[in-house]
Amino acid sequence: MKKMTIRDVDLAGKTVIMRVDFNVPLDKDGKVADDTRIRAALPTIEYAVKNGAKVILLSHLGRPKGPDPKYSMKPVAEHLKNISNLNVIFVPQLYGDEVKEAVKNMKPGDVLVLENTRFHPGEEKNDLELARAWAELADIHVNDAFGTAHRAHASNVGIASFIPSVAGFLMEKEIEFLSKVTYEPEHPYVVVLGGAKVSDKIGVITNLLNKADKLLIGGAMMFTFLKAQGFSVGSSLVEDDKLELAKDIMRMAKEKGVELVLPVDAVIAQKMEPGVEKKVVKISEGIPEGWMGLDIGPETVSLFEKAMEGAKTVVWNGPMGVFEIDDFAEGTKKVAEIIAKVKGTTVIGGGDTAAAVAKFGLESAYSHVSTGGGASLEFLEGKELPGIKSIADKKK
Repeated sequence: MKKMTIRDVDLAGKTVIMRVDFNVPLDKDGKVADDTRIRAALPTIEYAVKNGAKVILLSHLGRPKGPDPKYSMKPVAEHLKNISNLNVIFVPQLYGDEVKEAVKNMKPGDVLVLENTRFHPGEEKNDLELARAWAELADIHVNDAFGTAHRAHASNVGIASFIPSVAGFLMEKEIEFLSKVTYEPEHPYVVVLGGAKVSDKIGVITNLLNKADKLLIGGAMMFTFLKAQGFSVGSSLVEDDKLELAKDIMRMAKEKGVELVLPVDAVIAQKMEPGVEKKVVKISEGIPEGWMGLDIGPETVSLFEKAMEGAKTVVWNGPMGVFEIDDFAEGTKKVAEIIAKVKGTTVIGGGDTAAAVAKFGLESAYSHVSTGGGASLEFLEGKELPGIKSIADKKK
């Protein structure tokens, strides 16, 4: 990896300000409902502590429009304390005298959690005065929040203007695996795309068409492609303004010798809710009016399985159907299981796809499950992410 990591710096006696992604769901009592992201950041925090550093943690939580007690980092700090052996101190401020005093009183090994970064309007504007106030508290900045790497905010990019920024272990793993599948994939290389809209995935499709051997398309976006081919898709979700684009993509795939695999059957229903009547139809016969496709069908699953035989690299971004409803989760589950058996490198894009593999208890079955939805998409598009660009390069 060309970026400096936390292993490349001497931490003894230093104060580290670390951007983590603790944007976790809270239950109705305001307690942490899912601590996957907190646990994912623990190795980096514990490494810094073990090597004699004082650690200040910065994170956002939710999308508050300014200070809002319901989005306070306090329950997150308490949860971190409960699941670790760390001495965690919470300060309900972002900067100023109370924060400076708390930092001055820290001992090596202490972990200080500051308030929600998005309580300050300067965070999302990458305000350099706010970034400077944070940078002045520490010697080194550690960026371990891949989920916000596609955003230039004060807590990731801004601080790096004032003090050296290095990658944490989570960020390092994201860069390593996503670089491998974006720039130097082993072949045969299969890309599986799902989700609702073609428009969300245009960048990924056009970039990976230059690298992939096969492109498998499921999810609601399949109906835009199928309609572009002249099939009747009933009341399925279609982006009518993207039909020409779908034709362009199919033409490009042909020109580049990429095998484009589209579904041959679908699970349909008249309403997108549990317990309704559902049936499987062949795409060649068309979906009747008033019915909508909500999952890929069993023949498509077999087709996708065959397409992934012998793959050395598989990237999957976007569910195959409405997996949140068990009646329409089978396609996504089966595809998750097929990819889990692939012997090569398997990378799961974040967001809904990560939520799906977690639902099926398969997170540990892949080489890498990304922690960033939007960030992983932009990386796969071949874009340089501001939150990665701002991390110092390794010295030659």
